[in-house]
Amino acid sequence: QVRLVEAGGGLVQVGGSLTLSCVANVRAYRMAWFRQAPGKEREFVADVSGRSDNYGDSVKGRFTVTRDMAKNTVILQMNNLKPDDTAIYYCAAGIDPFSSIFESWGRGTQVTVSS
Repeated sequence: QVRLVEAGGGLVQVGGSLTLSCVANVRAYRMAWFRQAPGKEREFVADVSGRSDNYGDSVKGRFTVTRDMAKNTVILQMNNLKPDDTAIYYCAAGIDPFSSIFESWGRGTQVTVSS
């Protein structure tokens, strides 16, 4: 069974920073972060593949995603946090390099930004 474990969520003040981590028990071709706030649909945050990284428009310039292939770990560094960043953040992984789907999802970690 593929398992993803997120960590690093918590309460932070506006303008502060927070670092999220996701550890997988398998090597994935693509790892990504999504988030979902109450009453809103799930939103793409960032991802890394073997060749590139991408960011959602709402987090560009503030968030940075990095990956440690040897440890099957992806890191999301979040800076200049805003109240709208409050959400549950989910890690996702895609194994097939020729597929765009994410087969595995973590349980999520709560990020709360106080104004």
